[in-house]
Amino acid sequence: MTRKQAEAELKKTFGIDHFYDEQWTAIDRIMKGQRVLLIEKTGFGKSLCYQFPATQFSGLTIVFSPLLALMRDQIKAMQKRGIACRCINSEETPAHNSETLKLAVAGKLKILYIAPERQEDMWWMDSIKKLKLSMVVIDEAHCVSTWGHDFRPTYKRIIQLINLMDKKMPVLATTATATKRVEADIQQQMGGDSTIIRGNLMRENLRLFVVKVQNDDEKMMWLGKNINELEGNGIIYTGTRTNTEVYARWMQFLGVSSIAYNAGLDRAARVLVENSLMNNDYKCIVSTNALGMGIDKPDIRFIIHTQMPVSPIHYYQEIGRAGRDGKPTNIILLHGPKDRRLPEIFINGHKPSTDKYEILLNILRKKKMSERELMKESEMNYFAVKVIVGDLINQRIVREIKLGMKRILECMPGAKPINTEKFAEYRKAQIDDLDMMENYVNTTESRMKFLCDYLGDEANNVYTNCDNTSAVKYEFAPSKEWEDKVVEFRESFFPDLKIKTLGLTMVNGIAASYYNVATISQAIQNAKANPPVPYPLFLQKLVLKAFKKRLGKEHFDYIMFVPSERTGKLMQSFAEKLSKDLDIPVSYELVKTRETKEHGTMGNMVMRMDNVKDAFKIEDNTEIKGKSILLIDDVYDSGTTMQEIGRLLTLQGAAKTTPLVMAMTAIGDELQNLD
Repeated sequence: MTRKQAEAELKKTFGIDHFYDEQWTAIDRIMKGQRVLLIEKTGFGKSLCYQFPATQFSGLTIVFSPLLALMRDQIKAMQKRGIACRCINSEETPAHNSETLKLAVAGKLKILYIAPERQEDMWWMDSIKKLKLSMVVIDEAHCVSTWGHDFRPTYKRIIQLINLMDKKMPVLATTATATKRVEADIQQQMGGDSTIIRGNLMRENLRLFVVKVQNDDEKMMWLGKNINELEGNGIIYTGTRTNTEVYARWMQFLGVSSIAYNAGLDRAARVLVENSLMNNDYKCIVSTNALGMGIDKPDIRFIIHTQMPVSPIHYYQEIGRAGRDGKPTNIILLHGPKDRRLPEIFINGHKPSTDKYEILLNILRKKKMSERELMKESEMNYFAVKVIVGDLINQRIVREIKLGMKRILECMPGAKPINTEKFAEYRKAQIDDLDMMENYVNTTESRMKFLCDYLGDEANNVYTNCDNTSAVKYEFAPSKEWEDKVVEFRESFFPDLKIKTLGLTMVNGIAASYYNVATISQAIQNAKANPPVPYPLFLQKLVLKAFKKRLGKEHFDYIMFVPSERTGKLMQSFAEKLSKDLDIPVSYELVKTRETKEHGTMGNMVMRMDNVKDAFKIEDNTEIKGKSILLIDDVYDSGTTMQEIGRLLTLQGAAKTTPLVMAMTAIGDELQNLD
């Protein structure tokens, strides 16, 4: 097919007159059965490079993508054009996924989007051989590379599939963010003879700023003072799910239309926010980096980060979602002196240290076991186990076998000794990337040039679009007025406790504050000293305020407290004081049957759940049967203690249990995600 013929088909099917030159180069090679790695900036039109060939091939094109929003967006667009297209992912029901796979096997689909994680399902592995494939696409291809900024072990299965395919079957890998090292790694994994097409990554319409502050309160003040001065609508990115709620509520407190978005929302809620973004219903959406990828919106006018990303490549990818229409767009990073801590936590979770490889291997040398069993035995989180197991399988030191419906891991007989040098190198690369992100914050040179140089863009451009070159700097100075507003907000914003309560009579509860608020954490720590001292009056008043605002109209028969062997009657005393203020009697029937460990010492959720399982009992259930219980504790972290007590109270006949705590940890949600 010539370019002229292809563009005639393009006009007929997609309503587009012409390809960009680099789009046609990629498509031409794909149509000739070649393998292509396409590295182009966000908004370039990489999707068309596989959508068009898919409409011309006789068989099925599989698109592996982690972006559920992209799947929804593109499937809707494809179906409007009459192109048979569906997806398989965790958001869909098992019945929907099963039906989709049957349609694919029957040859009734042109494009099938699938989340890489679905490859681990048995039914997928059994069906892949029955599909009439014409092309395989790896979207967000940097996830293939252990050097990549978002390496995902399940992407290794895609490479295994590609290596089993006919060498003449076209493969397209696409990404907007690949360093030269990642580029070389992906090319080698795809077979070594892939064509690399790398475009110009410069985005001259993005105006880059860094605003240095001292703490999170000052970030909130800066946003409060400046958000309405920014043109149009945009996204505020935070580092944790919890902070999406904090900053969204802060904006709402100030009268700025805003809503929170993160991967913890159910599908209906996420789709609602995505549609609101497209329709400019809010001045700002406050989100983790889960929002934006795969959504084709040209006029995002600003992106603000309240947390430094883990690397310049993450940052480039996230800011690349703005200003796709080419108009001037503000990109702002709010940076504080303690901002390195959170990305280091994620690095420790995603790039385990080499000693953890030896720990896992020594366990498997003694006994075959599943990944879940390995988590429990090793005391490591799910993602760390996943990464290490993937590496050990690639080195042919460990293999996966099927035992009935279970997957079991075992050491391979006669395997070579583990080579930890490469793992240590990967980890060092992550730390180096974080150092480079700090260098971006502190550079006095062009910020866009810094990012393009880092990404290996060799174009000779003039960069004058940041606060170090021609743009105006954002200045910040805290004031008493804004300090008072932040205090007022913190004393009126009470976080929701979202408990996993399937099958329980426990409902979601309330926290009086976040634990990372200095006055709160210090007061709790002081009270739990040895010997314990009573919780201060201001904390009692704050808990009462949270109760009255969110639960004041509800009826409760009893207050119960979470007992602790370490702090004696500290919580009991607090419960008795609340009882007097609220005129709700205290129940003393919940007791602890054995000592448990501090959850901070637990490496994963499996261990935390085992730590508290059957650790409590009800002395006499006649007092609580059919009653509504207010359950109080000091700090809510992983939620496993609350869930265990909720299970017990459900079994003992409580009609409803509502948790109320002094504080919840701000990054507990994120640590659970590593599980």
